[in-house]
Amino acid sequence: MEIIIAKNAGFCFGVDRAVKMTLEVLEKEGEQVYSYGPLIHNPQAVSELEDKGLTTLESFEKIWEGRLIFRSHGVPEAIQGKAVEMGLSVGDCTCPYVKAVHKRVRDFSDKGYDIVIIGDSAHPEVIGINGWCYDKAYIIDSEEEARNLPQLGKVCVVSQTTNRLEKFQLLADIVKERSSESEIFNTICNATRTRQDSAAELAQRVDAMIVIGGKTSSNTTKLAEISRKYCNNVYLIETVEELALQELQNFNTIGITAGASTPDRIIKEAVKVMENYNKDEMMEAIESSFKRINRGEVLKGIVLYVTNTEVMVNINYKSDGIITRDELSKD
Repeated sequence: MEIIIAKNAGFCFGVDRAVKMTLEVLEKEGEQVYSYGPLIHNPQAVSELEDKGLTTLESFEKIWEGRLIFRSHGVPEAIQGKAVEMGLSVGDCTCPYVKAVHKRVRDFSDKGYDIVIIGDSAHPEVIGINGWCYDKAYIIDSEEEARNLPQLGKVCVVSQTTNRLEKFQLLADIVKERSSESEIFNTICNATRTRQDSAAELAQRVDAMIVIGGKTSSNTTKLAEISRKYCNNVYLIETVEELALQELQNFNTIGITAGASTPDRIIKEAVKVMENYNKDEMMEAIESSFKRINRGEVLKGIVLYVTNTEVMVNINYKSDGIITRDELSKD
């Protein structure tokens, strides 16, 4: 079994930055630290941060002290303003690439443009982007939704940063047809594009693909979608415990990729478990090929060599048999 890791996999810049910023805050003694929503979309990484003292909240109206962290996906402007009004100490871990999208939709919204966001309306990143254009954006995530848009005037089109490029281009072209003037911005982040390209390239040359990441992670599920286009055997897992080891042993080459919120530790664990399992299976096969022998049993073997003091015989056991001269008989 050959295991190949995608050239680009695991933590992206924005996630790595958010985790490091949060760890720095947690290391300061005597301060309670809260995250407004899961900091990143990886339950295992979030759990590790919570073990270090982070508390994840869905609402912060009832806290009056401590440090409030804004998640890497960003938050609507109204949420940010509310925290400031309450006098809370805020740490903004929003990915800088997402922040740039916030600024773009605000600028074009103030210029009188309609805003169209291509993405999942329930995803926190999209909710956050919409909050920076006064919650008035048109949000589309399918060809049908794009074609059902009203006829628009001036329009600014942006993307959820974890989208697939083909999908963005398809829907953006439809929006362009339904508007008198359009400004289209491909705001898919570079880390997303490189991970998707690496997954596509690898999926074409392996027997199976393992995609590691949170089940609620947009970029992870899209890596799985892309892998399925080129590989018939794709496994989406969060932890090594979910590895289908008995199935995977049937493949000669296995590719591994991971979402932008997946810690390197989990990738390394998956590789180690598969490598060890492969070795264990091989040893088991070797062991089963050996003959079992019992004391007093009469065996047949092939004489390998004879010296003045001993004879070596192959009896298909773990080691060859040696018969010393004084043990030989004419029977």
